[in-house]
Amino acid sequence: MSAVELRGFGWRHAGRKAWAVRNLDLRVEHGERVLLLGPSGAGKSTLLAALAGLLAEDSGEQEGTVEIDGLDPRKSRERVGIVFQDPESQLVMARSGDDVAFGLENRGVPAGEIWPRVDEALRRVGFPYDRDRPTAALSGGEQQRLALAGVLALRPDLLLLDEPTANLDPAGAALVRDALTRAVDRDTTMILVEHRVADALPLVDRVVVLEPAGGVAADGPPESVFASHGDTLTDHGVWVPGRPLAPRRATTGPGAVLLAAEAAGLPPRLAATDLAVRAGEALAVTGPNGAGKSTLALLLGGLLGPGTGRVAATPALAGADHRRPPHRWRAPALTRRIGSVFQDPEHQFVTGTVFDELALGPRRTGATPDAVRSTVDELLARLRLDRLAGANPYTLSGGEARRLSVATALATAPRLLVLDEPTFGQDRRTWIELVDLLAELRDAGHGVVAVTHDADFVAALADRTVQVVPAVRR
Repeated sequence: MSAVELRGFGWRHAGRKAWAVRNLDLRVEHGERVLLLGPSGAGKSTLLAALAGLLAEDSGEQEGTVEIDGLDPRKSRERVGIVFQDPESQLVMARSGDDVAFGLENRGVPAGEIWPRVDEALRRVGFPYDRDRPTAALSGGEQQRLALAGVLALRPDLLLLDEPTANLDPAGAALVRDALTRAVDRDTTMILVEHRVADALPLVDRVVVLEPAGGVAADGPPESVFASHGDTLTDHGVWVPGRPLAPRRATTGPGAVLLAAEAAGLPPRLAATDLAVRAGEALAVTGPNGAGKSTLALLLGGLLGPGTGRVAATPALAGADHRRPPHRWRAPALTRRIGSVFQDPEHQFVTGTVFDELALGPRRTGATPDAVRSTVDELLARLRLDRLAGANPYTLSGGEARRLSVATALATAPRLLVLDEPTFGQDRRTWIELVDLLAELRDAGHGVVAVTHDADFVAALADRTVQVVPAVRR
């Protein structure tokens, strides 16, 4: 069992002016189940990294103390398991079973115990394949379940979970929550960061709300925290259960077709798919994990060529260049016409600062320095990234990184926007602002395609929904 104690704890990432966490006093007792809430950028992920002993002394500045049973977390790593926001960062082996076994082997677990524990962990998280499944062939949601299995197999005393269901379809998310209910012993201490608050509440007995760089804003049993602080928390961006979200219906009907997939597929990742994307329409692409939704987004974005069928642009999107498929367009032309947002934001970051990341697209399309700065400043302000203009993109929180990835796609004002899980990691306030921004783009005549598991997002914005059916795998 592990108890957590933080006294005046603060952490500032190297090169940043603002503190990620500061003035934090918190104690979590043995066996407690804590839901950690707070607006995007409040330091939730930084706190989990500190408890896991992953904040290197040369990577930032620390105030106060953080201890696990009286020890520095760097000396307690074998007792702690963590699942990150990005599951791919935890996968190290080519085969799924080997990946779960990797941690057990490093801990010196007897050889005869390893594979039974691997199989048990895979079963408990509802992993749909056998041990031999290549990790490179997994969808983002499947990777997340595998990463969780790898941590549960270690049977940690302190379990840290950073949005473990963020990229899962509803059925997969329910499987993971069931796995946590079944697989985590009652004397295991658990700290969970999760934006699906209502779904997470049955897993916890305490809610702690962080104030950005200001310690704890609220702490106690869930029902009392939400009853006493619900309005304030909602205003600050915390997802309080039972607070409805206003839909953003289109102001006009859809316009001309911009892009069409005609039996477009990429076996075995994506079955042949037909859909049309129109100007002035928000199209939601849904379906179970592993169905190929992210692959479809890459095809529509011109970043992959289809293996079957075709993806065809219309003159409304590409003018005379419509005779060539999008994946054959030159990079500047593709950037002007179609903006893509990947499932993993870090896969599209290539510069050292948030400002330069946003400026890259306009610079490549020949915009003047004044026009570049005007575009960047507007996007920074609109997506609440202005205080982070000089920050390294790789030091952002998950929600901040997602907003930056959306902003980079918007920077060249493309006629068509293709987004993969655009609301991942957002608090209620930034979620609403992101939906409002996409609604404005749609109403101005842009086409919006969003791959998503976020039912609230679909209900608020989508004018039409297409469900992707999994390919038949042999």
